[in-house]
Amino acid sequence: MWDFSFGRSIGLMVQTLPFVLLRMGVYFGAALAYVLITGTGAGIGWGIGALGDEGFRASSTFFGGLTGFVVVMAVMYWLREYILYMVKAGHIAVMVELIDNRPMPDGRSQIGHAQAIVRERFAEASILFAVDQLIKGVLRAITGLIRGVFTILPIPGVKQLISILRAFLRVAVGFIDEVILAYGIRTRATNPWESARRALVLYGQNYVPMLKNAAWITVFVYGLSIVLFFIMLAPAALIANAFPNGWSAMGVLLAVIFAWSVKAAVLEPLAVACLLQAYFKTIEGQEPNPEWEARLEGMSDKFRKLKERAFSAGGGEAGALKPDGAGS
Repeated sequence: MWDFSFGRSIGLMVQTLPFVLLRMGVYFGAALAYVLITGTGAGIGWGIGALGDEGFRASSTFFGGLTGFVVVMAVMYWLREYILYMVKAGHIAVMVELIDNRPMPDGRSQIGHAQAIVRERFAEASILFAVDQLIKGVLRAITGLIRGVFTILPIPGVKQLISILRAFLRVAVGFIDEVILAYGIRTRATNPWESARRALVLYGQNYVPMLKNAAWITVFVYGLSIVLFFIMLAPAALIANAFPNGWSAMGVLLAVIFAWSVKAAVLEPLAVACLLQAYFKTIEGQEPNPEWEARLEGMSDKFRKLKERAFSAGGGEAGALKPDGAGS
């Protein structure tokens, strides 16, 4: 049915507990920032609202809270490169080490060891972020293949089906970019652009089994996230009642934020642990297929850009796939 073990994935989560705790600190800290700053903004708006009537106070409270929420969102957007570099990539690195049964070195913490691995592969956070953005662009092109197949099928209501499928595929491939990054870490590649290029070709030539695995994981992660949302509604409502005028709509927003925090801190790395197993098992013994490389190059400008970066970073012939670990 699928090519991974939930038991093994949970075991990886337990073995990487320092990173799980780090993620919880980051994402629950973000959730707390949303609550505090949004509440502060709403409080300031409520105070300003004293200058007018009840309608003015209600609107100023709302816009004050909204301003605080947007401020935190902007900060999180600005921190996304750092989180990817120091938290997500580090967690991926240590999971890869454990999957391959590589021992952790003595005298160095798990987090320190993982981040050292990431720095060896990606000298700066901006490089990792740029590689990740190109990977996501190529993955969108690959999922477009499936949508293209459905457009030519004589199925009633196919347009509505494609809309649902597009939304599902967008979610299903949401974790695969981290798996592509893991390939470079696993192969100890010194040219991150080239390793991403190879990993994407391997993914492309195996996209059917990989999307099957991603689909199962997506149903699990987002199904559990919905359950968490309803669980979080009760404590979120209690917090919302502390806001000026008992801003009840805030309860739903807080429930979403809390559920997102659990998903990002715990469920997402669990999903990545599953997909890492599936990907490494699926590509075992395979070499990138030049025909698939040509197909990706024809369908995705992001892949062409990735290929150019790989060539300029490592030298050699731009049209040929290089061995793993090749670099300058």
